[in-house]
Amino acid sequence: MARVPEPQLDAWRALLSAHASLVGHVEQALADAGLPPLSWYDLLWAIRRNPDKRIRMADLAANLTLTRGGVTKLTDRLEKAGLLRRTPVADDRRGLNAEITPAGEELLRKMWPIYAGALRKTFASAVSDREAKVITTALRRAADAAN
Repeated sequence: MARVPEPQLDAWRALLSAHASLVGHVEQALADAGLPPLSWYDLLWAIRRNPDKRIRMADLAANLTLTRGGVTKLTDRLEKAGLLRRTPVADDRRGLNAEITPAGEELLRKMWPIYAGALRKTFASAVSDREAKVITTALRRAADAAN
């Protein structure tokens, strides 16, 4: 059996632990503010950050840590809440885009200060700029290796 070197295994465990703790903290901050869960923010931001504020449904799952089925269910909920709409792709009769609505953009504006505050209180206060750059570089390399 192939062994994983102890430093990399420790880093992996720390990554998973930090992810769970930090996401839990953000989720609690959003809930305390009477706002929806972080997954709503993530999905809406994945749409909003595109220049035309839309993304093909087929590409949405690749931008999130959800399965295609999970993205579809979440998209259904956000569409029912009026935060996004699905529109046909102009050059693909079977394709659909997810487009953020003004209500979706307003929700992002309400959620961001809470989300950012939770990040400042936890992650940003614990990690220096230099460490953040090292973490970013290492995690991007790991993601590239997995793809």
